[in-house]
Amino acid sequence: MYVAVKGGERAIDNAHAWLAEERRGDLSVAELSVAQIREQLSLAVNRVMVEGSLYDPDLAALAIKQARGDLIEAIFLIRAYRTTLPRFGASRPVDTAQMACDRRISATFKDAPGGQVLGPTFDYTHRLLDFKLAAEGAAPEAPSAAPQDGPVPHITGFLNREGLIQTEAASDDTPPDLTREPMELPAERPLRLQALSRGDEGFVLSLAYSTQRGYARNHAFVGELRIGAVAVEMDIPELGFAIEIGEITLTECETVNQFKGSKTEPPQFTRGYGLVFGQTERKAISMALVDRALRWKELGEDNQGAPAQDEEFVLMHCDNIQATGFLEHIKLPHYVDFQSELELVRKLRREAQDGAGAAPVQEAAE
Repeated sequence: MYVAVKGGERAIDNAHAWLAEERRGDLSVAELSVAQIREQLSLAVNRVMVEGSLYDPDLAALAIKQARGDLIEAIFLIRAYRTTLPRFGASRPVDTAQMACDRRISATFKDAPGGQVLGPTFDYTHRLLDFKLAAEGAAPEAPSAAPQDGPVPHITGFLNREGLIQTEAASDDTPPDLTREPMELPAERPLRLQALSRGDEGFVLSLAYSTQRGYARNHAFVGELRIGAVAVEMDIPELGFAIEIGEITLTECETVNQFKGSKTEPPQFTRGYGLVFGQTERKAISMALVDRALRWKELGEDNQGAPAQDEEFVLMHCDNIQATGFLEHIKLPHYVDFQSELELVRKLRREAQDGAGAAPVQEAAE
């Protein structure tokens, strides 16, 4: 149990003041603006938006500044703020085939229809520190080209034409909303995907890596990874049709996985799927691998006892805000609990000493 600590309000106020001072740092150094964080630390901003379940780069940048760069604390701030927002309605499902792609790659087809676009990526950098950045000079201007017109079809669609990949059944059912309803197990795939999208990137990455190392052996290819802007549309009842209310940047990943078939399914490829805000491709790929591992039951595969196949283990431990809250609560006052355990240990020691005829041991001061 927890007990109130009397006389601690002044200490808490002073701690908050000290925190604000540490957040600002050396006053001789220019203060970071929210715009600088948003534009120059965009990958951190994207992660906060993904795991905070709120697409707003300015608010995510503000949360990072307030949290002194602690991304989990920033995610907590965004989720807390999100609960105060009114909900006006629901948008239509976004059409990622209409995405204006900044990046589109495939590990399965070299000459993919629509072409491959490397986009802004670290993939081919040498991972050497660039000391020119410390000079704070102007960034070189990247070459540009005219954007591609028209839709960019999904590469896995070409496997569909030959029936070589499992067809995903369409559904008009409204999926459950994890931000408004508690998690219930067993969970359907839409709910699992929501949990993985909000889940901690490091945790999901580790689970995905475990599947590649043989735990729930699941050999995957990145069928397609695309990053770009998509339109968000919303039905307006008074108008009788949908209107575009804005654009958001998404990362989408579809993996192509081997499947030997089962009693109900012929040999074919299957999919894993990941979709997240912003340019967050490591998370999207990890999400797709874990999604595929969790589908073992619906595909009639054997449960190999791997962590990534255990729905309860994955979904109940992937949320970093829940994990942080439970972890950090043990540093709060537990004086009554500890005193009861202290008395129990003393009693057991006395009984053990009486039974052995040993000399008493001096007790620790309370």
